[in-house]
This record gives sequence, C-alpha cells and structure tokens, in this order.
Amino acid sequence: MPTATHDRDSLKQVVGDLAIFGGTPAFNNPLHVGQPNIGDRKKFAERVNDILDRRWLTNGGSYVSEFEERIAETAGVAHCVAICNATIGLEIAIRALNLKGEVIVPSFTFIATAHALQWQEITPVFCDIDPQTHCLDPERVEALITPRTTGIIGVHLWGRPCEIDSLTEIATRRALKLLFDAAHAFACTYKGRPVGSFGDAEVFSFHATKFLNSMEGGAVVTNDADLAQKMRLMRNFGFTHYDQTDSIGVNGKLNEVSAAMGLTNLESMAEFIAINRRHHKQYEEELAGLAGIRLLHYDERERSNYQYVVLEIDDATTGISRDQLMDVLHAERVLARRYFYPGCHRMEPYRTLYANAPLSLPQTESVAAQVLTLPTGEAVTSAMIRDVCEIIRLVLDNATEVRKLLEERLPA
Repeated sequence: MPTATHDRDSLKQVVGDLAIFGGTPAFNNPLHVGQPNIGDRKKFAERVNDILDRRWLTNGGSYVSEFEERIAETAGVAHCVAICNATIGLEIAIRALNLKGEVIVPSFTFIATAHALQWQEITPVFCDIDPQTHCLDPERVEALITPRTTGIIGVHLWGRPCEIDSLTEIATRRALKLLFDAAHAFACTYKGRPVGSFGDAEVFSFHATKFLNSMEGGAVVTNDADLAQKMRLMRNFGFTHYDQTDSIGVNGKLNEVSAAMGLTNLESMAEFIAINRRHHKQYEEELAGLAGIRLLHYDERERSNYQYVVLEIDDATTGISRDQLMDVLHAERVLARRYFYPGCHRMEPYRTLYANAPLSLPQTESVAAQVLTLPTGEAVTSAMIRDVCEIIRLVLDNATEVRKLLEERLPA
C-alpha cells in the first residue's frame, strides 16, 4: 500500500514546494485511481488451493456457478452468465440480441462500448449526454433514431444509473433492443431496484480496477431465459454437447481462479462500499467551497458503490485547467485520471469514420475537457485524501502563479 512521505509538520506551504517545480513528491509510491481491492487473502488462498486440489481450473466449475448465483441474487435477476471480461460480455450480448445496422451509444464512455459494436460491423451512433449526469440524453436519443437503428446501449456512468425509464419508453415505443453497459454500477439501484434488472440485458465488469473484482471478468445478467441460454452457448464456442455445436460461439468463459477472487471480494463488498462512501464524504468536505470545482454527488436515496470520485474543473473560474491540475498531481505521484477523454468519437477508427461527430456532441466535448477522477478504495487512507486535497487547494489558491509557471515550462 502506498504511504505518504510527509507528516503534518512538513506540508507544502508555497507553490515552490510542489513537486512539479522541484519539491519532493507527496507520496513515495503512485496513488492510483483504480488500485485493486483484495479482500480476505487467506480465504482466497483456501479457494485457490481447493481448485488446484480438484484440478478443475475452467469450463464451468463450481466456483463459477456459485459466483453466477451470487451475482444474480445481488442484481435481482433470474440469470447471470459469467464471462471472461465485460468487453466479450458486451459482444456476446450484442450478438445474442441480434443487433445490427445502427446502435445508439454515448461517446462519453470507455472505448469498449463502441468497439464491441464496431468489431461486429455495427455502426455506433454517438449520442450526446446530459451534462449533469454524464449519461445519455434521452431527447437526443430520440432524434437519432433512423430506419437502420436496432438498439440503444445506455451506460450507467460512475455507478449513477442513466435515465432508465425514459430510455425504456423510447425503446418499447420504437421496437428497439435496450442493453445497458453497467460496468460501473454493480450493487447500485435505480428507484430502489437493483441495476442489472433493466432492459433486455445488462453487462457488469469485474476487472481489477472495479471496486469488486475477479482480477479479470464480467457478467451479462437478464430475466430472459432464452437470451441467457443463447449467451451460455455463445461463450463456449456454441457447444450444446461434448462434441456438437449448434451455433457459432467464442471462448468467453470465466475461469475458476477468477471466480474464487470474485466470491472472496463479494464477502468483503459491504466493507469496500463503506470505505468508498467514507472517502467520498471526506473529499466532499475537504473540497467544499473551492470555486470552479464540482464534485459529482450520489443520490443518498439509492444504494451506490461510491467507487468513483469525479471532479469537474471549470478553468474559467479556477484560473487553471483540468490538464494543468492533473500534471501537478501526477508530479506528486497522485495519478488522477481524465476519464473518458477525449471521447470515443475522437479516437480511431471513429475519428476518421465520423469526422463531423464533434459538432453534434457539444456536452460530451465540454464534459470530457473538465472531468478528473481521484484515488479511492481500500488502499487509500484518510490521511492520503487529506494530503491530496491540500495540494488541490494550494494550487487553486495560487492558480495565477501556478499557471504562469507551468506555461513558462512549455517548449518555445
């Protein structure tokens, strides 16, 4: 676990103390946004030893089955199909739902959401977002539907569900499939219902950077038994029997060791969420009153995993840009990240395929230029958060000087 290098008697007092200007970095080791939660190592080791003793490493072992049951229970659904990762989960769900032609998606999301479509020669139609929620704007979705549209993929960004009711109404009325990328939203709720139980299916990620991880892994959850069975076949080459395939498929199976890690972390999930919530509250208190800084909040009426601490930096008010603040933090070994910059539409192949996309995505462009996420999770301490916030306050309190010094460092 990274530890702070300084004590309360040697804090950074002036701009010259900042590491980017020659001062000593605040932390010995990098402080990551998504440093993995580990859980009970002893319990995990016991499960791994059991796997090795039984010599059943993959292909539908008992730990995968148990993991699927636990995920389905938490998500309030009838079926869970565990997958080797969420990207393959998206691809399998997209194919199982027979999506084709055009599918409406946000550009402000992880690139896998778009790639899962493009990989299957389906056109991702990038839709703008609500600047308050960072999720799909339903009014913009409606305007983008064409005769070629077969579905909508909503993304529950930061664990905050998108406008599920509005998207469901549109999808139902226009006879479209509705899939949710719920990579951020495991153990969250929407109007009291668990995320996972909406649309035709939802896809979770249990990648190492998620608050609940299986090292690598994902799952597709649904209440549609036929869809679940189709996806189970797809994740295992289409095999219906030992030596027979009745349909096309890939190798998308989750292995037993990953499932063991997932089960171990499920046993610590309440603790992980409590830590995240406590960290989020501390960031909220420490950064209160800083002009030009907006910390995204979670609805206390809902259940959330609090796994992301998301700032919006308004440089017109702060006097310093998001990227400049990030550079200062990185020099201190605080590896804040500008999720999901610059937006899928500005990455290849979409930047070339849809060169005019920025013109129709003004809110995406604005949010992508402002968002900065900060470290949280089991490996982060209250003292670390205090120190990170004091660095941010020092920068903002001296924004004019810091900006001038940073600009002087740029090559002529």
